Amino acid sequence: MSRPSGNGGRRLESVIDGVGNTPLVRLRKVTSDVPDVEVWAKLEFANPGGSVKDRPALRMMLDALADGRLTRDKILIDSTSGNTGVAYSIFGAALGIRVRLVMPSNVSKARKDIAKSFGTEIVFSDPMEGSDGAIRLARELVAKDRSTYFYPDQYSNPSNWRAHYDGTGVEILAALGDRLTHFVAGLGTTGTMMGTTRRLKEHPRPIECVAIEPADALHGLEGLKHLASSLVPPIYDPKVPDRILPITTEDGWDMADRLAREEGLHVGHSSGANVFGAMLLAREAQKSGRGGCVVAIICDRGDRYFAPMKWERRYVW
Repeated sequence: MSRPSGNGGRRLESVIDGVGNTPLVRLRKVTSDVPDVEVWAKLEFANPGGSVKDRPALRMMLDALADGRLTRDKILIDSTSGNTGVAYSIFGAALGIRVRLVMPSNVSKARKDIAKSFGTEIVFSDPMEGSDGAIRLARELVAKDRSTYFYPDQYSNPSNWRAHYDGTGVEILAALGDRLTHFVAGLGTTGTMMGTTRRLKEHPRPIECVAIEPADALHGLEGLKHLASSLVPPIYDPKVPDRILPITTEDGWDMADRLAREEGLHVGHSSGANVFGAMLLAREAQKSGRGGCVVAIICDRGDRYFAPMKWERRYVW
């Protein structure tokens, strides 16, 4: 079977022009038990920084440059568990903006090293306090020296979800249109779910939008928040998702393994949790006899998680 080569030779003026228009790939093997339901993976690791966080990071920076909140004599500072920090670092380098990040010290070595390679400075917060501890430390640093910093605060910034309203949601509808029945994304900063869902709900066809969160407060799904035990992001509106599905760490990790072995997609564990949730919805649709079309967000690649972490059960590197 012949296939077209390349991607059309897209020419970009800057790395920032490579954000968005990520591909959708239909999952075939992990979905063999739901033949009447299409399950699609939105490959956000195809963004220049390798994750879904490229979209909000760039939008927050460009919006702030446009209205004067961010200038080239200020340092951009924010808290991050990794992927947003990589995105800030790449676009900071491209735009000539200094970047300082606050990360829990147990964030994967790959993401620390990637951010540093772009000239970013990293301040480490207490690993036992997770992403909430990084948020608190970033706020303390800004409060001490407001004139030095631009603090986008990804958890509170409406440009976060607007990046997905204007981008992710539009792209999914353009690709699948009236076939789409379900959308699945995890809750971290919650921007992907908030923005994409708001856009999808403007479509005349009913589309069920389902949020994924860890089943437990102590979990190994890096980047996702168990909202009942966390600082709830101010941009989060509980009325936006139609449902919330709790997914265990084990189910997220096992699905990530299956995607690598069976689909050739080496993805992070939050992406595994998203696809596991999408499969639960697909089985519901299959059982109902209505069929369906489900899109799940693939947040990043699995190579960001090579360093052994607390939740590893059988891997030896």
